[in-house]
Amino acid sequence: MHQPIVEETLLKLGISSLNTMQQQVLEASASQKNILLLSPTGSGKTLGFLLPALLRLKPDVKDIQLVIISPTRELALQIQNVFKNMKTGYKISCCYGGHDITAEENSLAETPTVLVGTPGRITDHINRKNIDLKNTASLVLDEFDKCLEMGFQDDMYFIIQHLKSLKNRILVSATEAVKIPDFVAMQGAYVVNFISNKNNLLEIKYYRTPSDDKLEALYQLCKYIGHEQAIVFCNQREAVDEVSQYLSSKKVFAKAFHGGMEQHYRESALTRFRNKSTSILVTTDLGARGLDIPSVKYVIHFQLPPKEDAFVHRNGRTARMKSNGTAILLLSKNDYFPDFLSNRPQELLLDIPDTAIFIPEWETIYIGGGKKDKINKVDIVGFLIQKGKLQKHELGLIEIKDECSYVAISRTKVKSVLDSVKNEKIKNKKVKIAIAREAPLQ
Repeated sequence: MHQPIVEETLLKLGISSLNTMQQQVLEASASQKNILLLSPTGSGKTLGFLLPALLRLKPDVKDIQLVIISPTRELALQIQNVFKNMKTGYKISCCYGGHDITAEENSLAETPTVLVGTPGRITDHINRKNIDLKNTASLVLDEFDKCLEMGFQDDMYFIIQHLKSLKNRILVSATEAVKIPDFVAMQGAYVVNFISNKNNLLEIKYYRTPSDDKLEALYQLCKYIGHEQAIVFCNQREAVDEVSQYLSSKKVFAKAFHGGMEQHYRESALTRFRNKSTSILVTTDLGARGLDIPSVKYVIHFQLPPKEDAFVHRNGRTARMKSNGTAILLLSKNDYFPDFLSNRPQELLLDIPDTAIFIPEWETIYIGGGKKDKINKVDIVGFLIQKGKLQKHELGLIEIKDECSYVAISRTKVKSVLDSVKNEKIKNKKVKIAIAREAPLQ
């Protein structure tokens, strides 16, 4: 019955077929009201729950039909982006802390079919009476274990109490042992479990620093990995800032990412990493899950996490999609292996070439216009080729946000492009065009 809708949606997304996990969720949703989806980071969970949710939407209903709760703003935006790319014809609104609440209220003035957001901000809109959820039939709790870990249980309880007509739920988690509170009402839910404790494509190694200077040791690791990208994990925001600033001082193309940064700086950091104009992303465990960033060759634990599940989620950023990957534990002379490691990792012996640090091919430029200005990728490509005098191969990844755009261009062409376009307009509008802004020093 729904096969044509599924095939049409996959065609719009440029996907030839569903993976096994996505197919199982879709099949289960035909007969099951409540589904518990257990699957690791990078396995395609977003499409896995959006397709069944789409099939339950009714074009003649004008209320919010589907609520999707996400622990982070980045994940909420990612879900919104995937849903928009599905081109369903249904309106989706995204709400999250740090975003202009007036802009969200304007979006909610015309009731969306789908609401995605973080627990605190959805709770805020309920209290402000900006949304009415009494007729909402479907709920998705994405990265549910992360929502609990971040202390959103009270907000989730509050939201679910307002879902008076709830008929089906999909709860998504990357952790098998998560304890589900009774208020979620998932007793007897159908379980789709794709979590495996073994990943034969992941190597875990350790590097013991020859001195107490872990920052210098990390710099040597950056030289060792060369042109590959890596995610460096720290336990605190302050450590992220310190590490990223140190690496930048050593001419390493590194960017910080953590919850204390303003949203536009967080978006810029992720965009730079996605389009490979940054080699190293330094982050807290916020970067371990729920972000639209590609699999990387290396994960480096600058600081070891206190719990095994955080270690597993960090490592989930590598060795994905049938690719090999390496997790490196960076240990000082006095650091011990964590108790949750059952086997001693292999020691990494560095043979570091005496060369300069790798310089990425790309740089990211910022354009002060986006979807709200009716600017699309075709407009930007044409503009940069005609006015910026670029060749197609000198253009990399283009990301269009609501109010701005980010474009990767050949690093050697940045100055000439900015000089060429400084007085030009896109779609008859004068917009700011510059190298994407750096986050200020903390």
